[in-house]
Amino acid sequence: MANSLLLEWLPSIWFYRALATIRWPINPAPPERPMDLIRTWFKRTFSNPQVVSLLLLFVGLWALVTFFGSIFAPVFAALVIAYLLEGPVWVMERQGLHRRWASTVVWAVFVLLLFIAIITLVPLLSKQITQIFVEIPQVATRLQSWVLTLPATYPSLFTQAQAQDLVSHLSFDLSDLREVLVSRTRVLGLGVTYMVIYLVLVPLMVFFMLKDKDLIRNWARGFLPEDIGLISRVWGKVDKQLANYVRGKVVEILLVWVVTYLTFSYLELRFAMLLGVITGLSVLVPYVGATLVTLPAAAVAYAQWGISGEMGSVLLAYGVIQALDGNLLVPLLFSEAVDLHPVAIIVAVLFFGGVWGFWGVFFSIPLATVVSAVISAWPKARLESSPAEAIPPS
Repeated sequence: MANSLLLEWLPSIWFYRALATIRWPINPAPPERPMDLIRTWFKRTFSNPQVVSLLLLFVGLWALVTFFGSIFAPVFAALVIAYLLEGPVWVMERQGLHRRWASTVVWAVFVLLLFIAIITLVPLLSKQITQIFVEIPQVATRLQSWVLTLPATYPSLFTQAQAQDLVSHLSFDLSDLREVLVSRTRVLGLGVTYMVIYLVLVPLMVFFMLKDKDLIRNWARGFLPEDIGLISRVWGKVDKQLANYVRGKVVEILLVWVVTYLTFSYLELRFAMLLGVITGLSVLVPYVGATLVTLPAAAVAYAQWGISGEMGSVLLAYGVIQALDGNLLVPLLFSEAVDLHPVAIIVAVLFFGGVWGFWGVFFSIPLATVVSAVISAWPKARLESSPAEAIPPS
């Protein structure tokens, strides 16, 4: 009898002993509120001096570009060209040539190519631009005549009153254009002055940026705090990817320019060189530039052939070039150049274009590169787990 009672009470005794070893909190902590979480994150993040230094650097660069961007525009242009030429200089350094001589050789070749481009392309482009301005009234007249035929051709879609109203909006007077050009003579003269300044100052600054790269870097380092581990990681990635972006963009401009020129020349379209240059430069503004260049290409084709199969061929060829550039060349070139997925590039164009308009679209890919580098180098919060307390043996 005693043995059976002992067997019945043993599990209960073991249960109460195990229950007694558990440490119950006397005053359980209340759940954290949203403001507590934000305050904790803010304290954990901005207590790091490296994060504060990085944010102050970004604020300073933003203020410099926003308030003094027009003043330092030649410096920014020289910096972009220096990034473009840094690749050949680095290759020549790897071959054993001193940086001073490598920079001199690369810079001399660049200035020579720039001089050849100026003396060969500028006269041709200037001539074609003059011819286009002369033929604009003729294009407007032909377009008005075609609009007046729309009510007879498509009576269910257009009325005579609608056609007359559209013709009135398409009226063009060459004298008005001359008055506008005369009124803008001072502005054009100022633009020529700036062009001369760019042609003199920018190549000179490019040479010194290439030759004295280490000296300039050490000078800029003096303005930064002692501990720049986070800035170094971000800058190392941005520096490499920005150089790849500049080189990739130049390659894209040249490819689109040459392919467009050869295509329009094959189709015997007038002003093929001018339209090729405009199309090549339009890739600086993704998607928007290609849409805007469609108008001059269609206008030139219409002035040359009217509404015909030749005009359709020109528009079809132009559409194929833009489709290949936007859907094949850009994703392949820049996903490799800046290590960004094509979807990320498109999202960057939409986001930064919506925030900053034209300049946001223009700098969308470099800005996406900066954001990617900051996210990769941002210090992550580490979860610290306390070791489980061992239950003392019974």
